[in-house]
Amino acid sequence: MSLNKLIMMALTLGMSASMQAQNPIIQTRYTADPAPMVINDTLFLYVGCDEDNASPKGGYLMREYRLYTTTDMVNWTDCGAPLKISAFKWSAGDASAAQCIQRNGKFYWYISSQNRVSPGSSIGVAVGNSPYGPFDDAIGRGLVTNNMTLQAKHSWDDLDPTVFIDDKDQAYLCWGNGACYQAKLNKDMISLDGDIKAYDIKDKTAFYGKYTEAPWIYKRKNLYYMIYAAEFPESIHYSTAKRAEGPWKAGGIVMPLEGGSSTNHPGIIDYKGNSYFFYHNDSLPGGHSFCRSVCVEQFNYNADGTIPQMKMTKGISKGVGTLNPYKRTEAETIAWSEGLKSVDDSKVGVFIGSIHDGDYIKVKDVQFGEKGASKFTASVSSRYFGGKIELRLDSKEGELIGTLNIPYIGDWNQWKELSTAVKSSKGVHDLYLIFKGGTPYELFRFDYWSFSE
Repeated sequence: MSLNKLIMMALTLGMSASMQAQNPIIQTRYTADPAPMVINDTLFLYVGCDEDNASPKGGYLMREYRLYTTTDMVNWTDCGAPLKISAFKWSAGDASAAQCIQRNGKFYWYISSQNRVSPGSSIGVAVGNSPYGPFDDAIGRGLVTNNMTLQAKHSWDDLDPTVFIDDKDQAYLCWGNGACYQAKLNKDMISLDGDIKAYDIKDKTAFYGKYTEAPWIYKRKNLYYMIYAAEFPESIHYSTAKRAEGPWKAGGIVMPLEGGSSTNHPGIIDYKGNSYFFYHNDSLPGGHSFCRSVCVEQFNYNADGTIPQMKMTKGISKGVGTLNPYKRTEAETIAWSEGLKSVDDSKVGVFIGSIHDGDYIKVKDVQFGEKGASKFTASVSSRYFGGKIELRLDSKEGELIGTLNIPYIGDWNQWKELSTAVKSSKGVHDLYLIFKGGTPYELFRFDYWSFSE
């Protein structure tokens, strides 16, 4: 059953989120293994994707990595899949956890996957000239293969890479399932500098609880942090060190076991003066351990630098910026949505599809300014009977400022800009785009929108 159908079922069952919900931050796809990166004014979030038809009986179905961006922490734009696991000819086809990092004007994306050339799991690396991609396999083989790591007895220990650069400009790679490995990277970022080191994950002075997988390493002030998944089912724990290579000191629990997903995967980053903890759970309708959803919590470090214990919440209610409606805004820029799915197209890029009566998009903190808007324009396509977009402020039942009628246009690949007059509204509002139609068919598809004064 498709994701949008499951969401509509959830509405009937009373499972839909309240108007204030922001978690999970992506509702148009199942996402997992979040890896945030900040470049200038933008936060880039790289994720793995669980396929809609993955099942508890069938296990993981992950074939691509996607990119989402934000400048305000509440509206997220789907930028498509700049890297698919098929780019790695040696891969057996599973797009396991990954992280992207910038160095010397290039972007290096470290991934993990089973290896059909060298048995077991492997770490690979792709490279691109832009954080948006495209990315290509940098070396045509695994950077780390299972015959190079002997600490764990199982063959899938080379998973979940994290990469970081210390104050001396030395890059490190850390990874491991059932083991925690670390190695230096050469300045080319695509080869190892020296031997692979294995930490003693049974050392209780270094690791709080039983380390399982998914290390995430970063530095804040004068302290290095390693956040990781522990136990199974997984909770999130952390350790600290004064040096990038340790020794590590056990910290505590970042997030206890919650939700129904057997796994969790951490990522922590500072952005625009705030600290954010990314993780995944199974809270989208139809979710389970193999159909997961990325979430985020804002937090403050304790005065001594320790990380407070966090719970899974509805998410961030206050953003760190506003959205300008007078420039082109992609339809896939979303704070919250129900019943929809993002779709990739080689010509138009990403658009929103699976639109049916009652589905909607919420865009948070839209700055209409002192004058207000007079016209709304949208790029749409419709193959059947079309429908309409109601524009409402601050809630699904809020003030109606305009309605865009969408007729039959032609085939799905025939896009047309349509406009309608709107009632002038000033200041900052949440914008709700409510989709209406009288048929059970997909009403129309939606590429981008803008207002004009």
